[in-house]
Amino acid sequence: MLSTWLAARRWRRATEEFVASLMKEPAEDDVTWLSDVATGGDDDHARWELRYARRVLGVLVAQRDTLNDRTPSAVLRELTRAMLADRAVDATRVKLVERQFNDRFRAYREMAALRGAKDDEHERLGRAMLMLAGAPRVIAEDLARASEIVAAMEQEANVELAAAYGPARQVEAPTLN
Repeated sequence: MLSTWLAARRWRRATEEFVASLMKEPAEDDVTWLSDVATGGDDDHARWELRYARRVLGVLVAQRDTLNDRTPSAVLRELTRAMLADRAVDATRVKLVERQFNDRFRAYREMAALRGAKDDEHERLGRAMLMLAGAPRVIAEDLARASEIVAAMEQEANVELAAAYGPARQVEAPTLN
């Protein structure tokens, strides 16, 4: 019984640790850049788009890179709790933040799932970020920067996921007679 309790406690800590990495604030130079190219100079909007991107990509990485269904579910539950407790969220705007996160989750998930597209996944995700931020047009230079940003966020989420939960391991299935 003690070992079960300890395992559950380790699991909760790992989830909290991973979600804390997803709650990290975006780099100011990325905020300034996105504000200049997409949000019409609105740094707050740019900051939120980058926050949403990091958090959504973290959930997508957990879905893609874990070998069980519990991890992404636990991450999403803890992320929701952390976002609702976030001091950057005005209490009157909680429903708006939830709706915006869900909209972005759907958009990024669809872009990540596209197969056979001429551009790579990071370009599709970068394009989604720019469009969600309100970019009036997407030019190659901006798409390249957005692609680099989402690729870096995805890589960081992958590293943080492994640091929190340990490396993914395949378990040999028993031989059935």
